Amino acid sequence: MIVTRSPLRISLGGGGTDVPSYYEKREGFCISAAINKYVYIIIHKTFDGKLLLKYSQTESVDKVEDVKHPIIREALKFVGNTPNLEITSMSDAPAGTGLGSSGSFTTALLKALYLERYGGVTTELGAAKVACDIEINKLGYPVGKQDQFISSHGGVKCMSFLKDGDVLLKPLAISHDALYGLEDNLLLFFTGYEFPASSVLKDQVDRSIANDMEMMNNLDNIKLIGKMSKSALESGNLRRFAKLMDEHWNLKRARSDGMSNKLIDEWYSEAMNNGALGGKLIGAGGRGFLMFYTEKHEKLRRAMYRIGLPELEFTFTDKGTEIVTWR
Repeated sequence: MIVTRSPLRISLGGGGTDVPSYYEKREGFCISAAINKYVYIIIHKTFDGKLLLKYSQTESVDKVEDVKHPIIREALKFVGNTPNLEITSMSDAPAGTGLGSSGSFTTALLKALYLERYGGVTTELGAAKVACDIEINKLGYPVGKQDQFISSHGGVKCMSFLKDGDVLLKPLAISHDALYGLEDNLLLFFTGYEFPASSVLKDQVDRSIANDMEMMNNLDNIKLIGKMSKSALESGNLRRFAKLMDEHWNLKRARSDGMSNKLIDEWYSEAMNNGALGGKLIGAGGRGFLMFYTEKHEKLRRAMYRIGLPELEFTFTDKGTEIVTWR
């Protein structure tokens, strides 16, 4: 049996500029942090010559080509596995809630399949590149690259997305005190909804491909805020970072009608009136987790509790995709 896991992530700045339709023209930049919430993949040998897949659905098929789950199917094709495997996935947070679960799923799956097939492990860079190739090139998903790279590598990373498709990663040069303060003062609240990010992202991709100047200028400003956020965090100015989060959110809301809604706006305002200094909706938009920076933790928690938004407590993790069990 093999068990692997990949961390979920929160985006700290520049999210949206990691999509090929933008970075192939103007290069992208974002800051992303792996958190101690995970997607798990379990692989076990079977003896009936079938593939048994357990995720939100259950599949039992004879051939890889018959697998309905697109990522599992393409990962099996890439690694070269034959049937007689049971593959199960589990997650600490619902899929489609903005925490990068698809990238985490793909990198954890690739690591497990490589172990099963070759008895060896993929490198962090190798797993991230293959995961991006599967999701972006083979399946045509309108997604970016930060999820696959941060889940594979872990930590709090600055990522530059070059025009030729390369990704440069550097650890955020933040002091221990500032990092602990950031971790302590960032709170996540679940809005209670799941969303398909593809619809929101497709609008961004289509408009970027068409050189829509409003979209491109918006993403230029998002990238600039990402770099300003890097400077604020590395200088230990966490309140400045919080204000930049608020600016980022206002730009993000302007990017697409599907980015927010009346309820999200009301909850955001309630948080800002109860101790939050800045915040944003994590992920492509529309649903998922609201993240706020606050120095008045209990006041904000009480306000979110009153309107029915549960908190997801987390810490940062330096570990990327890893083997939990291999026997």
